Amino acid sequence: MCLSIPSKVVKIDKENNMATVDTMGVQRDASLVLMGEEDVKIGDYVLLHIGFIMNKIDEEDALLSLETYRQIIEAMDEEERQRAVLDESECQNRGA
Repeated sequence: MCLSIPSKVVKIDKENNMATVDTMGVQRDASLVLMGEEDVKIGDYVLLHIGFIMNKIDEEDALLSLETYRQIIEAMDEEERQRAVLDESECQNRGA
């Protein structure tokens, strides 16, 4: 299953229309191409899906969602966690 995960923007590369986002301690590059005219700034929370920033979200909502993700991850056993990581990798490959 592919999920949109709240992520915090930590760097912006306007020349390449990319941003570096932090998702629960993991940093990755994401495209800003789907954001249109909406201005994304460092410190904003965004929804990230298959390598694209989909939209900005409220910080409070983002933090609540991230806490829910943490609780779900903590409830998983090691095999389930590994499957979740593999499934996420497959989602990113589908969007490429």
